[in-house]
Amino acid sequence: MGKAGIDTTGPAQAFEPDRPKAAEVREIGMADIRLALARGWEDFQALRGDFLFLPVVYAALGFAASALAFHQSLFALIFPLAGGFALVGPVAAAGFYELARRREQGLDTSWFHFFDPLRGPQRFPLMMLAIVLAGLFLLWMTVAQGIYANTLGRLAPDGVAEFLRLLFATPQGWTMIVAGNLAGLGFAIAALVIGAFSFPMAVDKACDPFVALFTSVAVFLHNPAPMLRWGAVVAALLVAGSIPLFLGLMLVLPWLGYATWHLYTRAVVR
Repeated sequence: MGKAGIDTTGPAQAFEPDRPKAAEVREIGMADIRLALARGWEDFQALRGDFLFLPVVYAALGFAASALAFHQSLFALIFPLAGGFALVGPVAAAGFYELARRREQGLDTSWFHFFDPLRGPQRFPLMMLAIVLAGLFLLWMTVAQGIYANTLGRLAPDGVAEFLRLLFATPQGWTMIVAGNLAGLGFAIAALVIGAFSFPMAVDKACDPFVALFTSVAVFLHNPAPMLRWGAVVAALLVAGSIPLFLGLMLVLPWLGYATWHLYTRAVVR
C-alpha cells in the first residue's frame, strides 16, 4: 500500500515547541545616535538629582579595583579590569532604562523606581542576561591573564616601574599590547551585540531573555556600521569618564544609560 493521502506536515508541526523569535527591528543611522545622545542628556539633566549616588558607588568600585591592581602581582590586570567594566555596563544601567521609560510615559520618576526592575517581572530576564555578561567578563579576564602569562609574564617583571619598562621596550610587551587590544576589541563587540538592546528590552517588556538577546543581535546584524559607531561612542565616553580615577563615570554612566534607552526605542519596534 502506498502512503498517499497522509499529511506529513500538520501533526508534526503541532508538536514543535514555540521558539523565541526576535522582535521586529528598524534601520538606524548616525542621526538616531545623535538624537539618542541628546535625549539622554535631557534625561540626565532632569533626573540626576537624588540619584547620583549610584554612579558614585560604581565609580568607587572601579577605583577600588584599580587600587588593588596596583599591587605588584596584580598590576597587569588593571587594564583588563577597566576594560571589563564596558562588558557589564548594561547590567548597571538597567535602572537608568527604567527611569527613562517612566519619564517617556509621563510616570513618576522618583529615585526609588531605579530598583523596580530588580523586584518586578523584569527580574528573571535581567538576571539571566546578567549571567551571560558575567560569563563573558570572566572569559575575558581568563584570556587577558593567559596573554600576559605567555608574553610579559615570562619576563617576571619586578614592580610597577619594571613592568612598564618591559611593556613598552620589549617584543614581549609589544606582543601583549597588540594581542590584548585585539582580544579586548573582540570581547567588546560581543558585549555590544549581546547587551546593547537586550537589557533595555527586558526592562521594557519583561520578555523571555532569549527574545531580548536575539533582538539585540538582530539590530546589530541589520545595522552593523551604525552599531559599531555606537560602540565607539560608548567606548570613548567610558575612557573619558575613567580619567581621572573613574570619577567622570558619575556623569557618563547615567548619560549613556538614558541614551541607550532612546536608541533602543528607535531601533526596536515596540
